[in-house]
Order: sequence, then C-alpha cells, then structure tokens
Amino acid sequence: MSKRAEGLDVVLMGLFKNVAKKRFTLIFILFLIPFLSYLSFINYAESPVGEGKRTVTVDIPKGTGFRGIVDILEQKGLVQHRLSFYLLAFSQRAAGHIKAGEYEFTVSMTPLDILKKLRRGDIKGYLVTFPEDITLREVAARLAAYRLVDEQTFLKLSTDREFLDSLGVEGPSLEGFLYPETYLLDRSMETREVIRIMVRQFWKRVTPQLLSKARESGFTTQELITLASIIGKESGDKGEKTLISAVFHNRLKKGMKLQSDPTAVYEVNGFSGIIKKKDLLNNNPHNTYLIKGLPPTAIANPGIDSIKAALSPAKVDFLYFVSKNDGTHSFSTNYATHNEAISRYRNQGEQDPVPDLGGAKTVTP
Repeated sequence: MSKRAEGLDVVLMGLFKNVAKKRFTLIFILFLIPFLSYLSFINYAESPVGEGKRTVTVDIPKGTGFRGIVDILEQKGLVQHRLSFYLLAFSQRAAGHIKAGEYEFTVSMTPLDILKKLRRGDIKGYLVTFPEDITLREVAARLAAYRLVDEQTFLKLSTDREFLDSLGVEGPSLEGFLYPETYLLDRSMETREVIRIMVRQFWKRVTPQLLSKARESGFTTQELITLASIIGKESGDKGEKTLISAVFHNRLKKGMKLQSDPTAVYEVNGFSGIIKKKDLLNNNPHNTYLIKGLPPTAIANPGIDSIKAALSPAKVDFLYFVSKNDGTHSFSTNYATHNEAISRYRNQGEQDPVPDLGGAKTVTP
C-alpha cells in the first residue's frame, strides 16, 4: 500500500472517529434533555407553591372550564407555570374531573397536592346548626349568612306548590318540615338541594309509625306538625312538653281557642320578645287569640320531642299555664287558680304588660 493510501486511511479513520464521537454526544444530549426536563417537571410537581402556611380560599363557579379554573388558581398565586400545570393535570387526568365549589389550599401544598384535591372534589364544608323551633325565615337567613343559599330563592321555593309536592309536603309551606339539626353543607349545593336534605331528614325522623299514630288521633301530618311547633315554642323545659301538649289537646276538645302567644307574634316583624296588647290583636291567620283551632301552618320547625309530645299528651286536665320566668310553667285546671298564678309570677318590670299575662308563654282564656 502506498504512503498516499495509508494517509487516506488515517484521515478516514479520524473522520469516522470524529463522527462517531459527535453522534454519541448528540445521542447523549438527546437523552439528557428529556431526562433533565423530567427531573425539572418532578421538582415542579412536588415543590410547594409558596412559602409559609398561608391558607388560600378558592371558589370555582359551576360551569367553569379547566382554563378558567387555572385562571382562578393563577390569580390566587397557586399556579406560577401554566404550561407545567397543564401537563401535570393531563398526566393526572384531572382536567375534566374537577367539581365546582369552594376549596381551601395552603401555599405549602404542591401543584400535585392541589390537583389531587381538586380531582377528589374535596370541597370546603360548613357545619350549620339549626336549633329546635327555629322558623323558616330564620333558617333562610342563617343559610344566607353562610352564603349557602340565596335567601329570596329559598323563601320563594318554600311555598312553591310543585316543589312542595316533590318533597311530600301537603301543606302550603315548608314551615315545620325543615328538620332542626346540624348539617354539613357546601357552596356547590343549589338551594333546592339544601332544602331537600333538610326535608329528607324530617321524613327520616317522622316515621310512618308516628304518622299512623297521628291519623289514629285524628290529625293530618300538617296538623301534627303545626301543634308540635306551638308546643315547641311554648316549651322552655323538655320535661313539660307533654303537659303543654295536654293543655292544647284539652282546649281543642272543649272548642276553646288555643290562645298561644307565639302564634300571635308569628307574623310580627321585629318582635322584641315582650308580648303587648297590640300583639294579641294582630289580625293574622296564625293568631290563635282570634282564630279557633290550629293555624294553617306550623309556626316553627319542631324537634322530635315536640312531635312525640303532640301525639302523647299527659293525662291531666290542665287548661291554663303561665310562665314562672325560669323556663318552667305553673299549670292550672281553672281560671281562678290560673289568675292566682299570674299574680304570683307577673313580671312587674314589663312595659305595657298584657292583662292576665305573666310572660311570653302564657295561655289565657
């Protein structure tokens, strides 16, 4: 082989080696870039979105698309890199599975934590307690204060005949059928759904057995709940409910007016808590000082104790009772004894007191 040929071989070998080296370098780079990108992506996904433990509340309206959700999160400082967040959401299959509602995040959470919470629909809940004998309007106001319902929509639905029929409520209003209890609610719920939850609990507590007993006693479901609501409003002591029930049962049997103070003020706006003469003359269909028998609807939402008391009155002949100003009452079978009790327990500091009334929970002839 000539020297010239040998030189050419050397050159070619050098070229081959150089190309091979460059090819290896290129392949290395092609593998390195995705690997580094992967490490960067993992670092992004598992790094806190901020410093500290600050809580961030995010409200996602119904019907918001994923892009809109990212906009909201970005405005709240929970998304710094949109493209990375989109890729992470795609990898977690989260984009189409996010439930609307109110969420609470902390800045110590990672983007992966945030997406997992959104995908679970881990919405912020509110424990809302409704005490026994709370009125329908008070229920609506309390729910509205938590921004769980629109108050006016709630009140409109409370007398919507078609909606009431769907709930099994035969009366003209939801008053009495919103069972007083503690509920876990969230802002993703519509007003109808919140109402359904409360009425559903009513039907769980007011069993078919109780309703059967009511029919045997001559009461419709509406009449039972109406009487129970009056008993509840008049009762400051659980142990007296069957006694108060007996007073009203005895009056109904004798054709006497119930003359219950809470019924007289049921439709009085801004009632101060002190019964006055003008209140008893208030001309409304619930005022049992003016009407005979039971009002057309309940005057509050009674608990199960009041409902059971309405079905099982004590076996006594009482026709009157007057408040003893300590949450309990003095009961009487005749008006003369009742008047003596009134004189004994009358609140002397009461302004413009009603004759024969010793307090807000007094029944008079």
